[in-house]
Amino acid sequence: MRYALGPTRYALRATPYALRPTRYALRATPYALRPTRYALRPTRYALRPTRYALRATLYALRSTPYALRATLYALRATLYARRITCYALRLHAPRLHMSGDKAMVFGDGGLTPDDYSYSKNFRTALPQFLAVSAKNLVLLGYGMTLGFSTILMPAVLDPKDGEVLHLNKSEISWISSINLIIVPLGCALSGVVTSPIGRRKAMQMVNVPFCIAWLMFHFATNTGHLYGALFITGLAGGLLEAPVLTYVAEITQPHLRGALTATSSLCIILGVFTQFLFGIFMYWRTVALVNIAFTVTAIIALCFVPESPHWLVSKKRHDDARKSLQWLRGWTTPAAVENELRDIQVLFKREKKDLTDVEETMSEKMSYYMRKSFMVPFFLVSFTFFVGNFSGMTTLQTYAVSIFQMLRAPIDKYYATLILGVLQIVGAGTCVLLVHYTGKRPLTLFSTSGAGICCILVAIYDIYIKTNGFTEALQSSNATLTAINNTSNEMLEEPRNPYSWIPMTLLMLLALLAHTGLRLLPWILIGEVFSAKTRSGGAGVSSAIGYLFGFLTNKLYISMVDTLSIWGTYGFYGIVCFVGVIVFYFILPETEGKKLNDIENHYAGRSKLNNQVYRSRRKASQDVSKMREMKGATNPTFEDDTSKL
Repeated sequence: MRYALGPTRYALRATPYALRPTRYALRATPYALRPTRYALRPTRYALRPTRYALRATLYALRSTPYALRATLYALRATLYARRITCYALRLHAPRLHMSGDKAMVFGDGGLTPDDYSYSKNFRTALPQFLAVSAKNLVLLGYGMTLGFSTILMPAVLDPKDGEVLHLNKSEISWISSINLIIVPLGCALSGVVTSPIGRRKAMQMVNVPFCIAWLMFHFATNTGHLYGALFITGLAGGLLEAPVLTYVAEITQPHLRGALTATSSLCIILGVFTQFLFGIFMYWRTVALVNIAFTVTAIIALCFVPESPHWLVSKKRHDDARKSLQWLRGWTTPAAVENELRDIQVLFKREKKDLTDVEETMSEKMSYYMRKSFMVPFFLVSFTFFVGNFSGMTTLQTYAVSIFQMLRAPIDKYYATLILGVLQIVGAGTCVLLVHYTGKRPLTLFSTSGAGICCILVAIYDIYIKTNGFTEALQSSNATLTAINNTSNEMLEEPRNPYSWIPMTLLMLLALLAHTGLRLLPWILIGEVFSAKTRSGGAGVSSAIGYLFGFLTNKLYISMVDTLSIWGTYGFYGIVCFVGVIVFYFILPETEGKKLNDIENHYAGRSKLNNQVYRSRRKASQDVSKMREMKGATNPTFEDDTSKL
């Protein structure tokens, strides 16, 4: 029996050994699949940068509302801090003595406009902020027209399959410049065309040409269509000058005007940034179509804010002017705005009487523009525009994609352009927040000298790269403008320069520093340095010259790079900045917080401004309006505009 069971026992003992090959085969299967898994891993890692880049963009977009909310809270905190300071200084405020219809401020050097007993609180500031924000939507659309050229140029230089437009280098230089050369024409026509219909309606109507231009961009089939659209955007941008600048001055209180005026430049820069952002995710024709939505939004937003009370009084619509002031001063009662409304009415009556009694001849009017009080500030504003445009920032903003491609930036050229736009916004926001505390002069000297250092370092980098034999030396504009859309494989095959991050960082820093003071300074000075009788003419001519300088720097950039190379071009920009620092040091006074008549007397040679920053104090409320006693005032919203010229 024992021997009979032996085969069975040995058969059972052999079964595990028979199954062992199957077990080893199953164990080998994961190892067989490992090569496939490892082969797929590079693809997964290759997709990670795109995923992280999209995630970063999403977080950046997600953080934008919080950044705007933080700015709003910061402004609100500043307002409350100033209110506390005013209460603390109340015992030291100048004493008021009333006598009949006159109210004199002793110890203050003369008669000044009162604050009409308005409370300087958040409720009073909010409607002015909302009205300026509606106006800023128009400037946001104008900024989009300036930034659109940046994403348009590389797309039509090396178009993708199916694109009918293909431009050469000469045509591209006109795309970056034609709208800027047309803007002065719009500036010259701005007051004549827009004044009869009102500030608000003028801003709404100017948005119609913007809509037409975006449609022309979207459906363009030849170069003429592009040039026509650029002509329209330039003309419409010029027509905006008078209603935009005048509207802000006429609706805001003096202590809010500086910061709210500076937001105009900030919104233009934000408009440029949106085009950089849209250019990453959308084709340029699609971007043009999307931009129409912002233009329509601006038209709708302006329907909910009031017209300028000054314009309404000039048209004898006094009830509408009263309602406008009630809205703008915190949705208050008619009695609360009666003094300010009466002053505006008296102002226009006096101007009408002056025109009737004494009609100035053309030679007398022109004589104001020949005086020192006009010539010196006109030179200052024009020189500021020159330095701001030839500091390298105008061409960097226009040719950003091409320049980062030329520099072989270590990140995607479109992402680099997006970062550039963010830094422009940060710089402009810093200027808005700091100018009231530091003054314009320190910010300008710091901004201009920093921009000059960045330009000189870019020039030194180019010289170093070329003298040390790097194959990736900065190329000429020909290579820049024809190699825009190289594929990533071609880029990987080219030898890389380990120092390519240096010029990119310097140009990013240039954008930040230039917008901290230099780029915004001329637009702030325009409303301050000219006398009452030359303010309108001086602002128009200075703006036209500023746009002319912008046209020249964009038009000459490609030729300068071809002739002088990168080091020569940016060396020239750096020299312009350092010359600007020297000139600003000697001729730029500190005007922050100063009275307009004191600024005018400074340029007329009757007195001299110091470089201290004066901040407004809260004055005791007065029952008697003083504006009727002022001589030579042209706008009661300007503090101390008591020029007798």
